[in-house]
Amino acid sequence: MSKFPIDLGAYQRINLDPGSPALSAEQKAGLKANIQLCRDAIVFFTATGAARGVGGHTGGPYDTVPEVMILDALFRGASEKFVPVFFDEAGHRVATQYLMSTLNGDLPAEQLMRYREAHSHLPGHPELGLTPGVKFSSGRLGHMWPYVNGVAMANPNKILFCLGSDGAQQEGDDAEAARLAVAQNLNVKLIIDDNDVTIAGHPSHYLPGCSTAKTLAGHGLQVLEGNGEDIDDLYQRIYKAVNTNGPIALINHRPMCPGIVGLEGSTHGHDVISVKLAIEYLESRGQQAAADHLKGIKAPKQDYTFLGSSDKWDANRNVFGDAAVAILGRMSEAERIEKVRVIDSDLEGSCGLKKIHDAHPEVFIASGIMERGNFSAAAGFGMEKGKQGIFGTFSAFLEMCISEITMARLNYSNVLCHFSHSGIDDMADNTCHFGLNNMFADNGLSDAYATHLYFPADPLQMKACLETIFFDPGLRFVFSTRSKVPNILDSDGQEFFGGSYKFVSGKDEIIREGSQGYIVSFGEALYRSLDAVERLKQEGIDVGLINKPTLNTIDEEVMAKIGKSPMVLVVESFNRKTGLGSRFGSLLLERGLTPKYAHLGTHREGCGGLWEQFPHQGIDPAGIIAKVKELLKK
Repeated sequence: MSKFPIDLGAYQRINLDPGSPALSAEQKAGLKANIQLCRDAIVFFTATGAARGVGGHTGGPYDTVPEVMILDALFRGASEKFVPVFFDEAGHRVATQYLMSTLNGDLPAEQLMRYREAHSHLPGHPELGLTPGVKFSSGRLGHMWPYVNGVAMANPNKILFCLGSDGAQQEGDDAEAARLAVAQNLNVKLIIDDNDVTIAGHPSHYLPGCSTAKTLAGHGLQVLEGNGEDIDDLYQRIYKAVNTNGPIALINHRPMCPGIVGLEGSTHGHDVISVKLAIEYLESRGQQAAADHLKGIKAPKQDYTFLGSSDKWDANRNVFGDAAVAILGRMSEAERIEKVRVIDSDLEGSCGLKKIHDAHPEVFIASGIMERGNFSAAAGFGMEKGKQGIFGTFSAFLEMCISEITMARLNYSNVLCHFSHSGIDDMADNTCHFGLNNMFADNGLSDAYATHLYFPADPLQMKACLETIFFDPGLRFVFSTRSKVPNILDSDGQEFFGGSYKFVSGKDEIIREGSQGYIVSFGEALYRSLDAVERLKQEGIDVGLINKPTLNTIDEEVMAKIGKSPMVLVVESFNRKTGLGSRFGSLLLERGLTPKYAHLGTHREGCGGLWEQFPHQGIDPAGIIAKVKELLKK
């Protein structure tokens, strides 16, 4: 592996006395040098993720370097006073954790150049026990502060810091954490990067009137606002916080990515810096070796050819938006305003809702990182017969909305939900962002208001599914992956879901016939299962394939057909403990059907990377083929 091209040995081990109210000239100069060194390093190694196609986040960790440098020096100067952990409620700022692990000697610098790569142990969010030097798992945005409150209770004589952001503070659990911290006078110091930028926009625009500082003050915290780029001001506020008992919030105002030409103040700074901008930045900083390294990186590509699928690939998460735009376009503007409302949760570009925003802004509401409240707002709009609320976010966040889903069902609401990033495919953010427990959405009783879960297999089926279910009453959950998927072909090489195909809710589909048993699959696991079926047939093993795009209903005709075959194998990327396979065997037994049965699903912590997640779980074609052969030998 190449040597890390930025000299991290230049990092100065500064000791700061928390009892000193001001920085000396020498300390200030050392901090400034450390800030620039670490910002250069973050730009470089996060950009290696961009160069390899695994993405990542640059702006958040880049922004918060000044406060992290001060905290590191305080931890070194008076370790007995602090819990020396850089707790961070924005898990996508993981580059901070990796860099500090390296500076503290736990992680080789060269490993940073494998940022988010599969099997590198550097996933897109910190995971305790996976990466040397990482001291906590952040989970999802805004989930850390309540946890840190508990750590503070366990360490009553020490000071704790929690790095925050204006985006994370939009989550409701932070409001709960604030109230508890004040009520119990917990010695937690919130250091919040307030750059007025989230993924999809500027909070001051889509949540006008909301102020992070005023909100926290309203909960009873002392709030200290200032310029996060002014080292003297930043240090003096941290000094005051450290020497004042109880919870305090430091609000650090700065533009996103200060000093990076082409990104400063932009929403694009939230994501990983482009290779082009990173090279320009590094060259302007005299880091030519780092720039040259980026120029030489080639993104790995999956060269496997999947049998039974076409060479046309598209992202169903975007196709959802295309299909919705087409349907809404057949309505008048007045009818759209009367009957439909689309509520985003800062992920419109990731869930396809931006397409609706651009085409029909009159029905679109740009909202913040408030999944529970936004879902309920969509459900409330859809409470009246003939009205539809439309809601979208990542599948990993479905678990957060279970209570609101129950309320929507009890109120007979009509909600069309798009949960993208389901399963594990292309999920370099790794385990905390896996969309595994989607079946939890079907949490009503047998006689409850209609709830249907749909996972279309390809772009054509996504369009057909939306055409069928768009105006259906009840709760409809449509799932898609982060990754692109290919069009499924029939036995004659024609598009299975093309031509005159019509989607029928609740109907299973026979993709391939088989005399020796059937694989049952859906979503992005279907084309992988189809490849396995085609390769098995080439070996003389005649196994068929069933697509189950409606996940929570029973097609009795198809169930009887496959139940009388020698073998049934469910293949999915959902959680093996809670997914379709966990219940499918019982459904067979209830009908007196007793084929040999097994199910494959996600069962291990993630490995990072993109398509590599599937073989890591044993649900790639090779794993499927091996399981089929095992079943047939029993």
